[in-house]
Formats: sequence, structure tokens, C-alpha cells
Amino acid sequence: MTFAATVLTLYPEMFPGPLGHSLAGRALGERLWSLETVQIRDFATDKHRSVDDTPAGGGAGMVMRADVLARAVDDVLARRPDVPLLAMTPRGTPLTQARVRSLAAGPGVSILCGRFEGIDERLFEARPIEQVSIGDYVLSGGEMAALTLLDACIRLVPGVMGAASSGNEESFESGLLEYPQYTRPNDWEGRTIPEVLRSGDHARIGAWRQSRAETDTRLRRPDLWERHGGVRVGEPSGARHEKDE
Repeated sequence: MTFAATVLTLYPEMFPGPLGHSLAGRALGERLWSLETVQIRDFATDKHRSVDDTPAGGGAGMVMRADVLARAVDDVLARRPDVPLLAMTPRGTPLTQARVRSLAAGPGVSILCGRFEGIDERLFEARPIEQVSIGDYVLSGGEMAALTLLDACIRLVPGVMGAASSGNEESFESGLLEYPQYTRPNDWEGRTIPEVLRSGDHARIGAWRQSRAETDTRLRRPDLWERHGGVRVGEPSGARHEKDE
């Protein structure tokens, strides 16, 4: 089954962009996934092909119109009714590795890329669109976010990465950050690879990696550590809570 991506955008020339290179590009050439772009302006009805208007209530910038977007969305939904339709917006639910994995396991995804000050809220009320955010920052448009989401999904499509297990220990797969990685040379600028990684003792190596993953997650991402079941963040007592069974 080919993972099929449809992107609704004002800038179809931005795709496949970086996804046309490296693993994703090779997989695209081998038809392990496919890409279709939909020009939103094609669904405008005036001579200027307008897709936006001034915000109700006043304010700076422009807002993408619900009527134009609805026509574009309806066209995609009619052709791909069983594929999730996502909109990339900073107001959306944060994207997680678990959601990426579920999307990658399906037939594909349709992605609506916002621009300007955002999208008329009535579109989300009237159509089955999942609002997704890739982080707590603002981009010029949803295209870069869509590329990020697609890259995260495509690398998990069977046949794209080399070994089937190569992503199993990566950051977020187990709820922890990944352990540090090293390679040759053994000595670089006076810094050496940890002895345990050169020991050949797979049990010791596994224990070291697990310990470093836990330590780095606790120090760098206390929010992840709390969800994983470690120390509750912000408790004055510093008391530990056992992970729920």
C-alpha cells in the first residue's frame, strides 16, 4: 500500500522540496509514497482569485476565507474520504510521535496549509479537520509544518528506512529522549567514546543507554519525564512517585 499525501496550499511549488531528496526522495521515486498538491486559488470564484479578506472585528493582516477553503476541502474529501484531513496551525494539538506513527500506518494524509493571520474558524466547525501544531512558535505558513509532518511519517513507511527496527529506540518512541550516539574516531580532541560502548558487553551497553535516556530526559525535558512516570515536576517536597501500573 502506497502512503499518499495530498497538500492544499497557495504555494504548490514548495513541494516536494526537501522531501525530494535523501530517503524520502528515493522512496518517492520508488513509489513507496506519492504526493499531490492542490492549489487553493483554483477554488476562488472572483477574477482576482481571492482567498483572503480582512479580519472581522478589525486588526492587522488578512484571514483565509471559509467559503474558498471549503470548496477546496470538499474536493479532497470527496476523492479521499477515508484519509485524515489535517490543518497545520499553531492553535492545533501538538504533534506527537504516537500520532505520526498512527498516520504512517494508514493510507496517507491530506494537509491544509494556512497562511496570513489564519483560517476562518467556521471552516473547522463545519468540516472534519484535525488541527495540528508542530511547536510553540509561528511560521510564515503551514507549508514548512506540512513538510515536517510528512517527513516524520514517510520515514516510518515500510521500506523507506533500512532496518525495520532502526527507529525503535529513537527519541519519543518510548516516551524518553534517545541516548547519546558516538562513532569513530575513538579519540577526538581529547574526548573519548565512553568505555562501556567499547566493551562489547551488550547487557552493560543496554543498561548504560537506558540510564542515559532517563537522565537526559529528566534534565532536558522534565515535561516528558513527568509523563513517563518519573519525578513530578514542581513539587516542593521533591518526592518521587512510582510509575502507574
